[in-house]
Amino acid sequence: MEDESLKRRTRLARPDVSADEAKVILSEHYGLSGALTELGSQQDRNYRIDTDEGRFVLKLARLEYARAELEAQNAALRHVGAKTGAPKVPEVVPARSGEEIVTAAVREESYQVRLLTYLDGTPLTRRKHLPAESVAALGDVAGRLAVALQDFDHPGLDRELQWDLRRAGPVALDLLSAMADGGERKRIAEAMVGAMRRVQPLMPELRLQAIHQDVTDDNVVSRAEMNGRLVPYGVIDFGDVLKGWVVAELAVACASLLHHADRDPFHILPAVKAFHAVCPLTDAELRALWPLIVARAGVLVASSAQQLEIDPDNAYVEGNAAHEREIFDVAISVPFELMEHAIFEAVGRRAELVLPAIRGRLLPAIDPDRLGIVDLSILGPHLPADRWHYEDTEALLLQSAARAAGAAATRYGEFRLTETRLLDARAPRTLALHADLCLHGQTPVQAPFAGRLHQRGGRLILSAETLHLHLYGVDPAELEEKTVEAGARIGIVPGDASALGFIRVQLCTEADVDPPSFAAAHQAAAWRRLCPSPAAILGFDCDAPMPDSIGLLERRARHFASPQKNYYRNPPEIERGWKEHLFDVEGRAYLDMVNNVTILGHGHPRFSAAIGRQWSLLNTNSRFHYAAVTEFSERLAALAPEGLDTVFLVNSGSEANDLAIRLAWAYSGRRNMLSLLEAYHGWTVASDAVSTSIADNPEALTTRPDWVHAVVSPNTYRGPFRGEGSTGDYVAAVAAKLEELDEKGEGLAGFIAEPVYGNAGGIPLPPGYLEAVYAMVRAKGGVAIADEVQVGYGRLGHYFWGFEEQGVVPDIITVAKGMGNGHPLGAVITRREIAEALEKEGYFFSSSGGSPVSSVVGLTVLDILHDEALQENARMVGDHLKARLETLGQRFPLVGAVHGMGLYLGVEFVRDRETLEPATDETAAICNRLLELGVIMQPTGDHLNVLKIKPPLCLSRDSADFFADMLGKVLEEGW
Repeated sequence: MEDESLKRRTRLARPDVSADEAKVILSEHYGLSGALTELGSQQDRNYRIDTDEGRFVLKLARLEYARAELEAQNAALRHVGAKTGAPKVPEVVPARSGEEIVTAAVREESYQVRLLTYLDGTPLTRRKHLPAESVAALGDVAGRLAVALQDFDHPGLDRELQWDLRRAGPVALDLLSAMADGGERKRIAEAMVGAMRRVQPLMPELRLQAIHQDVTDDNVVSRAEMNGRLVPYGVIDFGDVLKGWVVAELAVACASLLHHADRDPFHILPAVKAFHAVCPLTDAELRALWPLIVARAGVLVASSAQQLEIDPDNAYVEGNAAHEREIFDVAISVPFELMEHAIFEAVGRRAELVLPAIRGRLLPAIDPDRLGIVDLSILGPHLPADRWHYEDTEALLLQSAARAAGAAATRYGEFRLTETRLLDARAPRTLALHADLCLHGQTPVQAPFAGRLHQRGGRLILSAETLHLHLYGVDPAELEEKTVEAGARIGIVPGDASALGFIRVQLCTEADVDPPSFAAAHQAAAWRRLCPSPAAILGFDCDAPMPDSIGLLERRARHFASPQKNYYRNPPEIERGWKEHLFDVEGRAYLDMVNNVTILGHGHPRFSAAIGRQWSLLNTNSRFHYAAVTEFSERLAALAPEGLDTVFLVNSGSEANDLAIRLAWAYSGRRNMLSLLEAYHGWTVASDAVSTSIADNPEALTTRPDWVHAVVSPNTYRGPFRGEGSTGDYVAAVAAKLEELDEKGEGLAGFIAEPVYGNAGGIPLPPGYLEAVYAMVRAKGGVAIADEVQVGYGRLGHYFWGFEEQGVVPDIITVAKGMGNGHPLGAVITRREIAEALEKEGYFFSSSGGSPVSSVVGLTVLDILHDEALQENARMVGDHLKARLETLGQRFPLVGAVHGMGLYLGVEFVRDRETLEPATDETAAICNRLLELGVIMQPTGDHLNVLKIKPPLCLSRDSADFFADMLGKVLEEGW
């Protein structure tokens, strides 16, 4: 380091001023008193003071800092504070003397003292996870501050500071000289040299102005939105303000984000985009950005190491050291060139690529028209349902195609299902940046362009100035490094001519980068720029089409009626499933924790085979005579309690409940129906009429027809009466409603309710509730309908039907969803005299209800439920999962309760466990964060504050643990 004063200042400890001594300074110079709390700082000493007049920050600096520097900080605060659209900043509070900077002596040493107002809020650094919205907000704050400082100048800005990224190289070298860890010293030194080598030629083009130089997660204050996310609104600590590079303002902010990035450097891109939107950067600044982030990370680690040697009791520095090492590790985890491409893409620009002329084909002996192309994508026809995840699947399929065609290749730019990973919180690397070929041995390999031939890391590499060909599995023609012309033979496919061998072909635009074989989907655009398609050198089209999920969503919106909503604002395009897992078109696997329709699991081979066979034989309607409808009706009747021996087959739960209401009307001769508040029963006119959930219909409570009479929800968690002792109060509420009907001289047709409160998250009804209500309903001539559409059919684990928990037998059972494993299938099971009451209204008919295919579907589901013991699995795995979730409730106050049993569970989130204020916004944000971690989850309940946990019944214990782990991660790290 050239400047000795700067070198000395990097070695300064904080002012040695205790809280009691600070109180004396406050009283003497400002006339203030109150409770003091020390705030973190590397080389200053800061105290927050809480007074009757408000909160303030007392800042003490050493005399080694020139007064002009402190005056510049104060002037910058005033300047920014007066700017419209600028972030909020503290105000300078003058001392009694009128001075903004005073000198105070403490134990024979003098310090420079200032007082600022305190900005209330939460630093971003306290949250491990920052969502894209918070990341973008930090970039926006940094950009608006940079704009506010554009016309600010002051003599004190021309200062020498170790944090000035213009001096990052010499500062780091000086700091590293004292670092004891030789390995760490070498890592940082190499990174700094690489970064500064890239910045050096750009320096003349980097704009200078006043910058804050420390807009970090520590130095912004944030407001918490209703969903619990933090949004920065103000900036504190102008201690590093100086005249520096504009792009350094963004580099510092982005570096601070890397310990929130879960090891993904692309996490910074929303901040880059937001900064650029308010403070546009030049191409040179965009190119310099990532190297400056690496430089900042290196200086952070080296500076903390040195500061702890000087000031070992500095808890602030010690506390930051771990995440500063994480920042550095993430910063050096990817090539500079990759991040340059990503940054340009983020702001809507593309760096120009100049590639050499392709003079020939790599494999001239191969006939491109006879080559077999193997499709390994999500919808690839070559992938067997039960083999996609085997390690040897790719090689076996490629080999099989080569035997048929003589040669075969995989596709470049393809999101491969074979590369996905189950139960993984991070998006897997599924995008192929290469093409694999299966060829006969001794096939010649030729140079498609002129270049230097060499070997590195087991690869043969042909390097031109702007393009580098990486070949894996090729036997080189010669071992020594040399220059070759286009068309020269550079190797062969190993092995005998009668045998098949494998080679991998990959291009890269950078000489020093060893490209990975696969990239994660969110990094795909940048990696595709760095590793272009090898189609030109292969001589055939090996490029896979890129999915257009956004365009597909736009097409859906043009023709698909808007009341039919998507899960999620930006939904992944799901095109395949397997057991309890779903796959999007980019190869990401999601754990499906909401799909109670697919009770057996996705892609069940036995199920799909049975349907395919029946479709190939016959499908018609139930007025024809065939065996399957008889067998299925017998099986359903056998599952029901004695006496419920008559079956109607329909297409859905809505139709089943609609028909059950019609049966109640026909049998009783009356119209009035009792239903529960907070309930959902379907979308047909009748089933919607008895549905009162305001989550499904915000106007439900004001638009019920006059024949529907809703009674208070027996919600033992948040209803008017709580706990198991509430049964009598809830029964009394039903009795009161029945008395109202008696007073009007109106009879009762029936009562419909889920025997477990499914729509509210699986809340059990109070003990004895249905027994009492059913008796009162029957006494009035009505029938009792158990809506088992969501909670029945073995899902509860401990019971096949939900009503079994209450120890009752209904008059009518409705069931759907899981009984068809996704095929449209529903049923009504009742007594014969109730069924035959419908005859007076004419015959009943459902076109596909009870069809041969539907009946085979129903029979196969029952067989698999039995053979694979899925109800028992629901009990064991469900009990384990519930215990895991209850443990989370002991750690996190947001978890108000865990409802349900088996694999119908609900986690209810509340802001206050006493008032039970629903945490609606937080629940939505948690579901979105779970999606990022590979879990499909949605809210339910009238307040949309309950996680609706109802996965396929094949859910494994490992999958249950993954869900609990991910939910715990979200609750701990934020959303």
